[in-house]
Amino acid sequence: MKESFRTFQKSVGKCSRRTTASRIVSGCTSSCRPISDLAAYWTSPAIPNSYCDMLTETISLSIKRSPSEPTATDAWRQYSVPVIAASMSVLDALMWAQRNADPSLAFRSACRVGMCGTCGVAVNGREGLACRTLVSRVIGDGEIRVEPVRHVPVVRDLVTDMSSFHAKAQAVAPNTEYAGAGTPGVFTDSRQAIQAQRECIYCGLCYSACSIVGLDPGFAGPAALNRAFVAASDDRNELADDVLGHVANEHGLWRCHDLYECTAVCPKGISPTLAIQRLKRRVTTHKLKRAFRIGR
Repeated sequence: MKESFRTFQKSVGKCSRRTTASRIVSGCTSSCRPISDLAAYWTSPAIPNSYCDMLTETISLSIKRSPSEPTATDAWRQYSVPVIAASMSVLDALMWAQRNADPSLAFRSACRVGMCGTCGVAVNGREGLACRTLVSRVIGDGEIRVEPVRHVPVVRDLVTDMSSFHAKAQAVAPNTEYAGAGTPGVFTDSRQAIQAQRECIYCGLCYSACSIVGLDPGFAGPAALNRAFVAASDDRNELADDVLGHVANEHGLWRCHDLYECTAVCPKGISPTLAIQRLKRRVTTHKLKRAFRIGR
């Protein structure tokens, strides 16, 4: 299966009528329709089994499904999904399975371009956004295993309740007052330093990957502490010191063991671990200044 998929990848883009070479179906003749936009495939009135009759490549998609009965346990269901394009994502595979094999399959999606963070799942045991995870990169031995993110309650199938995750993010910086907020052209040095950390989309992948959250459910988590770092490091925030008080506790900064598990899965390339380390230094400096009355 693995070798055949590599052969499929090499043959992509050889159609003489290509408009977007990376999305031409394998084995096309000049009469085959190129896929210039996968959205057109999903919104078509009649969804075929594949976009090209000549395409025979399929993958085995295993999804962890919720039990139909309250007393039953979770079960893995397998679906045979055709590869409709070289750029096919795991989200595309989930949508095909839902529309062609099992309409009861539940999952979340919104923007489809990695901006909203709605479609977070665990693919082959590793957290990622379904819309940004290409089938070709995770196909392995021909099977893809998809399950919901960890450390949050499962509502149904791949749909999870993220309320506790968002509540923790809100709790670390409940109040902020920015001096000069809304003033055009205000871009301070501190804002420049935290610009990368501000790109967080709160998808919850770091929260799922964090082993400390698994050991201590009360731990704030990487995303929440990253938000605290942003709020505490912006020199326009007149309540920055209050933020430090919310995170300098046993379920906050000092619970992080700097394992970089959150950094490894962040779809925006943010390092929450680095933000936590900087926040630890800031808290320590703040306490030393207060102890020795420096700056008073």
